Amino acid sequence: MLPMLATKADHVPTGPGWVHEVKWDGVRALVDTAGGSTRLTSRNDNAITPAWPDLVDAPLGRRDVLLDGEIIAMNDAGLPDFRVLQDRMHVRRAATAARLAEQVPALLMVFDVLRLDGADLTGEPLARRRELLEDLVADGLGGTWQVPPTYDDGEMLAEATRAQGLEGIVSKRLTSRYTPGERSPHWLKRAHRHRLSYVVGGWRPQEGTTDRLGALLVGEPTRDGLLYRGRVGSGIGGRASALLAEALAPLARGDSPFADEVPRVDARGTRWVEPRLVVDVDTHHTSRAQRLRQPSYQGLRPDLAPQDVVAPAPGEDR
Repeated sequence: MLPMLATKADHVPTGPGWVHEVKWDGVRALVDTAGGSTRLTSRNDNAITPAWPDLVDAPLGRRDVLLDGEIIAMNDAGLPDFRVLQDRMHVRRAATAARLAEQVPALLMVFDVLRLDGADLTGEPLARRRELLEDLVADGLGGTWQVPPTYDDGEMLAEATRAQGLEGIVSKRLTSRYTPGERSPHWLKRAHRHRLSYVVGGWRPQEGTTDRLGALLVGEPTRDGLLYRGRVGSGIGGRASALLAEALAPLARGDSPFADEVPRVDARGTRWVEPRLVVDVDTHHTSRAQRLRQPSYQGLRPDLAPQDVVAPAPGEDR
């Protein structure tokens, strides 16, 4: 079976006919416990059980259930982060999987039940399936298999998840049936983007050119110096490229201004500059090693100096 998918939306539906959940930044999985063993499959119906030995001990014993959920792991900031899982996703050797499970423990966030004790529930409305899922919590579902709460106020959840740096929210119609493999208009997903300011430490030419600016290497000033946060190419059109090239030309230098090491794939061909120029970047929340995710250039910030965007020390407010 393939999981039901949500449709992208630019709004949060309101009214009593909807319920809202946190959108987890992880790996989608269907979990089947038929026959007394646990089998995990991906959203493409690939068997992924060997990669997740820490999730195969079903907390419901030998009960026959089929659950839909998201496998997550936390980054150093305590946020669910897909990139933290990447080292585990394709592992099939038992010894390697066990070692990685110790290093990067996973959780299964369960948000739907599709079969219970042999009964197919896909034709039941979401409201009923959630009731049965809550009953399973009372019966012992927990530990590494968690059932996150739902919320009636979608706008409140959207603002709260944005403030916490979470990926977004999913809104679901309470009357919706589960349609395997379909992208349903009754499930709506809204991912957050975060606009933040960063300092430019270098730039790279566009492919096939030597002088046309195609991407920026940006960092965040900290008490430990300018720390590399990623490469930004999306959003830099012809006019923006020319303006940036003009602004950066007098700042050229021979070595990297970043206090930490820039990955070789990003450093190759980079023209380094003095870290004086500030730009705005639209991005999904930062992830492992504080790299930007799907960043998009939003413009120069001549009103800001690098010291205006210094990262806070631990425990300080931003």
